[in-house]
This record gives sequence, structure tokens and C-alpha cells, in this order.
Amino acid sequence: MTTATTQYFRTPDGIRLAYLDLGGAGRPVLALHGAYGRGRSLLGLADHLGPGYRLIALDQRGHGLSDHPDDHGREAYIGDAAALVEHLGLGPVAIVGHSLGGITAYQLAARRPELVSAVVVVDFPAEYRAPLGDDQLLALPTHFPSMRAMLDALAFVDEPRHFTESAVEDPEGWRFLWRAEELYAAKVAVRGDWWDDFTAAQQPLMVVRGERSAVVPRRHAEEMVRRRPGTEVVTIDGHHDFYLTHQAELGVTVREFLDRTAPSAA
Repeated sequence: MTTATTQYFRTPDGIRLAYLDLGGAGRPVLALHGAYGRGRSLLGLADHLGPGYRLIALDQRGHGLSDHPDDHGREAYIGDAAALVEHLGLGPVAIVGHSLGGITAYQLAARRPELVSAVVVVDFPAEYRAPLGDDQLLALPTHFPSMRAMLDALAFVDEPRHFTESAVEDPEGWRFLWRAEELYAAKVAVRGDWWDDFTAAQQPLMVVRGERSAVVPRRHAEEMVRRRPGTEVVTIDGHHDFYLTHQAELGVTVREFLDRTAPSAA
């Protein structure tokens, strides 16, 4: 997998955030991971985007090597993404966001259009009302005696790698870089009706949904197209975390979309 050195910056309100920047002269693409993930889990996209793109992956607040502030609301996540684009002086950028990162992507596009050139929403809807279902994650211990024990505790999830990407070992054993109660608050904050933001985004926008994921049902995807003409929808045969299980298919899909919607190709 492609690797990069972790870098840091501070947001205007003093939050220290980590990010990975693969560099190069290509079109900048900001990758935003989902809840319980981290930036490096999306670096594999670079292998499929190719040298024409510069991938930058943010560890969103409360994730990876970034700070753990008290605020996990929508404005905070949107503000963090905007702050990174402004810190790097790269706007407008294309954004690829998975789940939690997906809602941030289209909300940033709607509210700060000068910073965003195109949006790929990976398996997140314009209205989210589903039960959170995080009780088992909230009940996990803070440390595990081994990676095997951690994996056994994650037997209830579809794709353990989404969680183990954030696993680290310390003198007390294995632990996650995230704190379950913080991310529960972040997931509470994404529940609601976001149609106004979704339909306000004027940039080229594609939704990539998982056929076996319940997050963006087919009927909801059809409604996204109806309410926002021009929205593209692609279905990949995978669960919610298909960005890991179907990485090549997602990467090629994203590259073809970005190639077609590049400012020079408009």
C-alpha cells in the first residue's frame, strides 16, 4: 500500500489534526474516512487514481493521530476539512468521503463551494434516520491482551479491518485510537435531514453505494437523483465498508468520474 509521512496542522480554534499528503503536481483530492476509521485507510485509492492526482487523507477529529476535542458536531467536522484545504492553499479540491466523511464532503461543497471542485459520496444518504447500533462498540474494553482478542471482540462487524486500521499496541495491550463515546456523539450528529445541503452542492457529484449496505437503499439513491438532477449513482456489490473489500473497483470508479469532471474537461 502507498505510504506517506504524517503531518500536522492546527485549525483556527487550536485543534491539532493529522493528515497524510502524497504530494505531486496532480489534481488535489481530499479523502475523508468514515467513523472509526483513519486517513491512511484510504491511501490505497492513490494506486488507482494514478499520478494525475494528489491524494491528501485527513485524520478527522477524534480519529487516528488527531486531537480529541469535546465538539463532535457537524459544524466542527466541516470546519476541520475547510481548514485543511485552506492550510494547504489547494482549493478547490475534489473530495472523496466515506460515510461520516461523505456527509462532510457534500456539506462542505454546499457551504464553502469555493473550496470544492467535485464530490464523491461513498455510502452515505441525504437523510439518515437509522438506529445507530453502536451498543457493542460502546461496550468494548479499552484494552485487549492481543490482536487476536481484539479481532474476536469484533466478530459482530462486517469488515474488521475498518476498525483494526486504528489499532495500536501500548504497554497495556492493544487499543483503538478512537474513543467510542466520542464517535457515538459524532454519529448522533449525522442523524437527520440533510437534503438542503445535498441539493445545494452545485459541483459534479457522484454517490457510490454498497449493494449489500443498508445505509443508502436503492430507493433513496433514486430520490437523491430526482431531487438533485445530475447526481450520478454507482452501485458496488459490497457491504458498507466496500472501500476496503472492493478498493480497486471503487478507485477506478472515482478516477473515471474525476477524469470526466476535471475543470479542464468541462
